[in-house]
Amino acid sequence: MTDSPPPTPPAAPTSGTVDQPVTRLSRWRTRISATYQLIRANPTGRITLKIGVAVAGLAVVALGLVLVPLPGPGWLIVLLGLSIWAIEYAWARNLLRFTRRQLQRWTRWIADQSWPVRILVGLSGLIFVSAVVWTSLRLSLGIDVVKEIGDYLAAR
Repeated sequence: MTDSPPPTPPAAPTSGTVDQPVTRLSRWRTRISATYQLIRANPTGRITLKIGVAVAGLAVVALGLVLVPLPGPGWLIVLLGLSIWAIEYAWARNLLRFTRRQLQRWTRWIADQSWPVRILVGLSGLIFVSAVVWTSLRLSLGIDVVKEIGDYLAAR
């Protein structure tokens, strides 16, 4: 009788629902990658793709820049437009990497601070956003929110 290692137990059965989204996602990525390569293989397709990515990225970045002074996801939309540009342009990929690094640095710095500093930074952000909202409403719609709230409280 020879000394052979004990047989390995069979792998536990996995449910189809756990593996299914990963498989579906990888299939989509493969399809998108193949389509992208097919388009880029043709000189006309390559130019059309560059122009399409440039125009789509510009539209999204422009929308994001318009929304930056307003409360909401203005900067997030700008980064989405930059991500669209990064599909075709190396400078956009580099800028996106730089932005990610700076955001991670900022997040780590905030996490390392004490609670009073975090609260102070949060209050500073809240005051800034409130000032932007007040200025936007005052200049664009002619509504002085502070006066309206004062009048409402005085009437009660």
